[in-house]
Amino acid sequence: MNEMSVKQLSVFIENKSGRVSEVTGILGDGGINIRGFSVSDTAEFGILRLIVDRPEDAASALRAAGFTVREDDVICIDLPDVPGGLAGVLQLVSAAGVNIEYVYSLIATYVVVNVADVERALHLLADKPVRLVGQAEIASA
Repeated sequence: MNEMSVKQLSVFIENKSGRVSEVTGILGDGGINIRGFSVSDTAEFGILRLIVDRPEDAASALRAAGFTVREDDVICIDLPDVPGGLAGVLQLVSAAGVNIEYVYSLIATYVVVNVADVERALHLLADKPVRLVGQAEIASA
């Protein structure tokens, strides 16, 4: 993992009442702070994507509880807190040749951007006017 990438957990859950609550309860009981999340679902299952302060501990706790967890590196960008801030940053990312697969927001003005090649994206964005956020900052926010 590059120090400027962030670890995202994807938790596969049955699409039934109480499953998201169960996951978040396990994390809370473990003293793990959720910094951001996204839920997508189909008729039968869902994917809960999480950014947490201690991803390794979170993945271990969830796996111990029987959940299937995937860990992926993503990038996190601190958006300018102005009208059009998201649009401007996404235009910069796109112009740099980075294909965005999905985006969701975190605490404050942070957004998670999943891309096919994190290392390439970080390299392409290194000299752009975009402030990248690493796992250490997520943990201390």
